[in-house]
Amino acid sequence: MNSHPNIKTPLIKIFWITIAWTIVAVSEFFTGLGALTSFKCDLSGYDPFLAFKASALVGLMAGTIGGSVVVFLWEKWLRTKNYGWSLISIFFSYSLIYLIVSLLNGLFFHSTQLNLSIVSGELWSIVFDHLTQLGQFHSFFFWLAIVAVTLITMQVNDKYGPGVFIDFILGKYFKPRKEERIFMFLDLRSSTSIAEKLGEERYFSFLKDVFQDSTGSILNTKGEIYQYVGDEIVISWKTNNGVENANCVHCFFEVQKALNLKETYYKEKYDGMVPEFKAGLHYGYVMAGEIGVIKRDIVFSGDVLNTTARIQAKCNEMGVNILLSDFLFKKLDLSTLLFEPKKMGGMDLRGKELSVMLYTV
Repeated sequence: MNSHPNIKTPLIKIFWITIAWTIVAVSEFFTGLGALTSFKCDLSGYDPFLAFKASALVGLMAGTIGGSVVVFLWEKWLRTKNYGWSLISIFFSYSLIYLIVSLLNGLFFHSTQLNLSIVSGELWSIVFDHLTQLGQFHSFFFWLAIVAVTLITMQVNDKYGPGVFIDFILGKYFKPRKEERIFMFLDLRSSTSIAEKLGEERYFSFLKDVFQDSTGSILNTKGEIYQYVGDEIVISWKTNNGVENANCVHCFFEVQKALNLKETYYKEKYDGMVPEFKAGLHYGYVMAGEIGVIKRDIVFSGDVLNTTARIQAKCNEMGVNILLSDFLFKKLDLSTLLFEPKKMGGMDLRGKELSVMLYTV
C-alpha cells in the first residue's frame, strides 16, 4: 500500500496560523496608528509604512516559528502530557519565542529606520532598550492571549473533528439534518485476553497508548473520531473526504502501520502485547444533530451505524482484519492498494429482506 502523506495537514495548519497571526499583527498596527491620530500625537519622524512592514514581519515570523512550535510541539504536549506540565512548558517556550521574534523585528525596524549596520553596537543597545520598555509587557501578554485562543481552538477542533467545529459554531447541527457519511468501527483484537493478562490499570494505559498512536493516522486520512466505546474507535468521514484517495480504507492500514512502528515499545511495556485492529466499513444516510444541555455533543443515528457494527463483528467469523460493504466498495477507487479486493460473501440485514455483499482488501 502506498504511504499516505503525513506532512500535509500540519503544514496547512501552520499556513492558516501564519495568515491569522499576520492579520492580528497588522490590525494591531492600524489600531495603534488610529489611536495616535485621534489623540493628535506628534508623528514627525514616524514612518508609518516602515511600522506597517515591521508589524507584518512580526505576524509572519510569529506564524512561521510559533505556528510550527504550536503544531509540532505544543499541540502534542497537550495531547500526551498532563495539562499542568504542558501549560508551564508552553509558557516558558513561548517567552523564548517572543524574545527571538521581538529581537529580530527590532533589529529590522531600527536598522532600517536609523540606517545602522546589523553589527553596530549602537543598534543592539537601542534594540535592548526597546525590549525592556513597559510597553513590551502589554505586547507580551497580548500575544500570549492570541496563542491561548489558537491552542483552545485547535483543541476544540480536535474534539469535534476537522471542519466540524466551524459547523458547530455556525449552528449547522442545532436542528437534526440528514447527512451521507462513511463509518468505520475499529475494534481491538483479543481485548478480553489482553485485559486479563495486564490487569485493569495497565490495560487502561495500553488503550490510552493505542488510541494516542492511532490518532495521527485517522486525522491524516481526514477521519473524524466520533466516539471511543471501550476498546473501539468509531470513525466517520463526510462521503467526499472518505472516498477521496480511498481515505477510509487507507486509514485502517495507516493506523496499523503506526502501531507496528512501535512494536518494540508495546512488547517491552506490555509483556509482549502488540495491538492489532479489525474494522468494518459502511456508508449511507444518518441523522446528525446536537444532543445534550450541560454536555452538548453532535450525535449520529441510523441503520448505517448498526450495520457497520455488524460488519465489523463478521471479521472474526470470516478470518479477516477488514470488511467493507458492497455499497461502499462500489464508490471507492482501490487501485492505490497493493492488495486485491476479495469478495467474502453476503450478510443479511436485520429486519430486512435485503442482504449486503462484503469485501476485504
